[in-house]
Amino acid sequence: FSARVKVLTMLPRFVEVPGTSEITRFIRLEELIANHLGDLFPGMEVLDHHAFRLTRNEDVEIEEDESENLIQALEAELLRRRFGPPIRLEITDDMDEVTLDLLIRELDITDQEVYRLPGPLDLRGLFDLGRINRPDLRYPPHLPTTAVAFQPGDSNERTDIFQSIRKSDVLVHHPYESFATSVQAFLEQAARDPHVLAIKQTLYRTSGDSPVVQALIDAAEAGKQVLALVEVKARFDEANNIVWARKLEKAGVHVVYGLVGLKTHCKLALVIREEDGVLRHYSHIGTGNYNPKTSRIYEDFGLFTADPQVGKDLTRLFNELSGYAIEKKFKHLLVAPRHLRKGLMRHIDAERRNAEAGKPARIRIKVNSMVDEEIIDGLYRASMAGVKVDVWVRGICSLRVDLPGVSDNITVRSILGRYLEHSRLFMFDNDGSPIVYIGSADMM
Repeated sequence: FSARVKVLTMLPRFVEVPGTSEITRFIRLEELIANHLGDLFPGMEVLDHHAFRLTRNEDVEIEEDESENLIQALEAELLRRRFGPPIRLEITDDMDEVTLDLLIRELDITDQEVYRLPGPLDLRGLFDLGRINRPDLRYPPHLPTTAVAFQPGDSNERTDIFQSIRKSDVLVHHPYESFATSVQAFLEQAARDPHVLAIKQTLYRTSGDSPVVQALIDAAEAGKQVLALVEVKARFDEANNIVWARKLEKAGVHVVYGLVGLKTHCKLALVIREEDGVLRHYSHIGTGNYNPKTSRIYEDFGLFTADPQVGKDLTRLFNELSGYAIEKKFKHLLVAPRHLRKGLMRHIDAERRNAEAGKPARIRIKVNSMVDEEIIDGLYRASMAGVKVDVWVRGICSLRVDLPGVSDNITVRSILGRYLEHSRLFMFDNDGSPIVYIGSADMM
């Protein structure tokens, strides 16, 4: 007789063992259950027990062009997610072959999908240990500063964000500089400013009770034109984003869901303000989500600008994303999937030609993933021409540095520290006139 005991995810993964000593001890939940199997199966002899963990395919697939209501189709698909096909079985290293064969047969998987692990399964539970009251094991508290351009003057009055942006572009670096006194303040001032006519913004991931969402609601209720592009297909945040979409629609926000077949991953906000009878565009282009919580632990950049051409580019892009037009050209933006790879390859090849002409040449790229073959091949060619290539990759990287004569000038680093490295940067020396892009795209 075999039986399965399902461990509820709402239970703590590590259970504190009561004691009087200064040392805090924990036991894994599966060990606690294993020691009390007699209580679960009274009158029966427990011969053996093993822990295993099953991962199912949770990718959501929707025929967007055939779905009359994307939200309803997505909600139906989310209900089926719990019963997706198994794609990975993790087992402890002491599981016997008889039990393993039973699991493989009953779950209808192959040996290639089985992973025998020597340590505890599901290490996400280690996050629970981070809540232990041990300040001596933590980083000292960090209080973000307000960007100099947004700091209040001597009168200590509330900063006029728009006036600061009109003076010059402002680059903020989170979490070292505050999200609340920059991005959030920008949107909140736009919501209450009577001269602001419209706000357009993308929302990929945000937090519960988000002040960003509330600012958009306040703006719509004040009679402004508000467009929110909510990416309901943001992986594992689909249900949350459906909630925000409906909340925004109820307040009168024009909610759109992007282009069919594409995921909208850009982080953009555009405020249109009337000033002396002229419309002025205030733009925010970021590398991170409009999420006040993750902005305190994710490293990201955000650029505020009143540059008219950037404003026109964002206007065109929002028109495209909301289905009003198909834009083929942008002055300052590199927009995937049409322009990003081509634009980056153009700059990579320019650095290669500069090196071949004996000019200084350098490429610096910081991304989460680097697996795009065309970009990687371009970097190899640049390296072979003598271009110094520095790449920072937090996660997956297929760019090799061990190819003699090919990757001699390429250095790849990965930064792991207090904050999650999340910004994407693309920097080219351009023969002494540096070109720098920030964005949200990875090379994949």
